[in-house]
Amino acid sequence: MADFSSRLAGVHTSDGPVLIAVTGSQRDELVSGAHQHARGQLFGSLRGLLSVGVDDGVWIVPPTHAVWLPPHTVHSGRSHGALHGWSVYVAEPACAGLPARPCALRTSGLLREAVLRAGSWAAAEPLDEARAHLAAVILDEIRSLPPEPWGLPLPRDARLQRIARALIADPADPRGLEDWAAWGAVSARTLSRRFVAETGFNFTAWRQRARMMRSLEMLAAGQPVTAVALDLGYATASAFIGLFRRTFGATPAVYRERLAGPLPSTH
Repeated sequence: MADFSSRLAGVHTSDGPVLIAVTGSQRDELVSGAHQHARGQLFGSLRGLLSVGVDDGVWIVPPTHAVWLPPHTVHSGRSHGALHGWSVYVAEPACAGLPARPCALRTSGLLREAVLRAGSWAAAEPLDEARAHLAAVILDEIRSLPPEPWGLPLPRDARLQRIARALIADPADPRGLEDWAAWGAVSARTLSRRFVAETGFNFTAWRQRARMMRSLEMLAAGQPVTAVALDLGYATASAFIGLFRRTFGATPAVYRERLAGPLPSTH
């Protein structure tokens, strides 16, 4: 993000402050290839949409949520549309009581406000007593916020993961389970059974979830609701809207308005 680069030198070591927070705004898409940090990382947005990939899952991250990555977790990411984002980097020794695996968290107002305050600090400066207290509040919030099943888990079996990644690349692909099993050189019974065992979703539900995740990206990019519905393989816009409302608790139009609120200014 636009303001991030000058403050990221410290994320490759746990030396220095226990916590480094950064914020930034941009109007163009940001793409980050696979990489890792010596520190744990929590990141989210105040406006806009992020997608994050790790070895065994993909998250689509709206402003209501954030993703936690333990130290040395290989990950990639990208933004969709204009973004006002934030990130917190936690020194490895301080991550001992934080989630041991990547996860999505529903952010609290306290966490967002504390991160924005910490984002104004100079990254290399030691934390005085007041700043150390605010850093402790941020760590307590990360520790106490319950993980939520917001992501799209990937199966571990290489054959199933190949199928899953093909569906992520093209969620509208109309092939059924039998066809996908043949394409992936696996029996339909094994595909069905192992998909549930390794992702927690049956094949149909997982594919529907992949389509819903992609719809968020498409809405953030400004595509019309009807175009999103048809591009994702739904017969009618109303069928898509109904499923979207059941999944996210709002219509696609309302959800897009929330993503596209005023872009906050940074200082």
